[in-house]
Amino acid sequence: MIRFSLRCDHAHRFDSWFGSGADYERLSGSGLVACAVCGSTAVVKDLMAPAIAATASGPDPAPGDRPGPEPLPALSAPASPAEQALAELRRRIEAQSEDVGRRFATEARRIHEGRAPERPIIGEARSSEARALLEDGIPVAPLPWSARRTN
Repeated sequence: MIRFSLRCDHAHRFDSWFGSGADYERLSGSGLVACAVCGSTAVVKDLMAPAIAATASGPDPAPGDRPGPEPLPALSAPASPAEQALAELRRRIEAQSEDVGRRFATEARRIHEGRAPERPIIGEARSSEARALLEDGIPVAPLPWSARRTN
């Protein structure tokens, strides 16, 4: 695995992992590498500092004098501005919408037909249900996160 620093044509910078340099070239050439912030596929490799292991000169410090490893950030904390923006978007959508769960397709159709009060809803739908809603002119969009809790 190799990590590349990338930059899109809107100057957003982000990192992404690839199986190899050739994998990056193949995916990028096919338009499958997209900006993590805006979704642009005009992405290029950005300047990267090489990962060089530091060596100490002189005698090794005593075990008690060695600096400890830097503390790791909490796994639940956003790691980048893009993750922070996505977390804020999720908070706002969930605070302003009614979660109708697996009844999403039925409830979206009822709202569209005027049989239920108009309001923002979120929930789950099979891809065939979402496709049918779109074909019937009912606007729906997938959210960039899963409602399911995983461990």
